[in-house]
Amino acid sequence: MPDPTESINIENVVASTGIEQELDLQTVAMDLEGADYDPEQFPGLVYRTADPKSAALIFRSGKIVCTGAKSTDAVHEALHMVFDELRALDIPIEEDPEITVQNIVTSADLGKDLNLNAIAIGLGLENIEYEPEQFPGLVYRIDEPDVVALLFGSGKLVITGGTEPADAEAAVQVISDRLSDLGLLG
Repeated sequence: MPDPTESINIENVVASTGIEQELDLQTVAMDLEGADYDPEQFPGLVYRTADPKSAALIFRSGKIVCTGAKSTDAVHEALHMVFDELRALDIPIEEDPEITVQNIVTSADLGKDLNLNAIAIGLGLENIEYEPEQFPGLVYRIDEPDVVALLFGSGKLVITGGTEPADAEAAVQVISDRLSDLGLLG
């Protein structure tokens, strides 16, 4: 059987930072080419970067959340582009603001169809949510690493809540080992 950890793909990295000052988003939106700001719809200004592809949500408080990047390097690169754009508008930003990765969403494939009913029983109900009439996936809350995995009958997985790529690898290993131990992985 192929190693399922090799199928891991980062789908989205979310990181946050702050520039330690309040911003006049209306003014920033007028001066920052490509910015979208509609306070009736959303309280933050949206600024998209093309390469790496991401969206920075800039709030009046100076907090910035970046989403849509496909790696931790890309999220850092995108935020540094945002810092440079804001500096070009004469907004003073310290040299290297702290960036915190909040969430990494990954996908993986166990390479085998899964019997979610048997898995729900085998893993025990304390860490599982499975209501197939509500949602086709089984929700598995893993303690170590502290992530949530969605398991689908196709063998595909979505892992969310990690803060570094190694969390996804560890989660896929935990899932593979648990399902193998239960005789539910082929």
